Amino acid sequence: MQFDVYENKNASTKRRFPYLLDVQAELLDSIGTRVVVPLAVETESKEIILSQLMPVLPVQGQNHVAVTPQLAGIPVRELSSQVENLSNFRTEILAALDLLITGV
Repeated sequence: MQFDVYENKNASTKRRFPYLLDVQAELLDSIGTRVVVPLAVETESKEIILSQLMPVLPVQGQNHVAVTPQLAGIPVRELSSQVENLSNFRTEILAALDLLITGV
């Protein structure tokens, strides 16, 4: 579901990006893939944080940076169980996606 957060099951990336944020609209549930934005622990992120492009979001009581430039499509079967929903941060998340895709 859009704005759900999942634990990252990928062994090669889960240390750097412990969570994945689903940003895909539910309208497209039937296609078998989801577009996700990796979430990095704020203190471990070495990227330059541009506040609008890479908003800081709370997951499980800890701040994480949405690494929007690294969004990717993954098969639904690669998602684990949902740990949180960030619908309350819809405005910030969509602003980051808009900036990445349209430059606005």
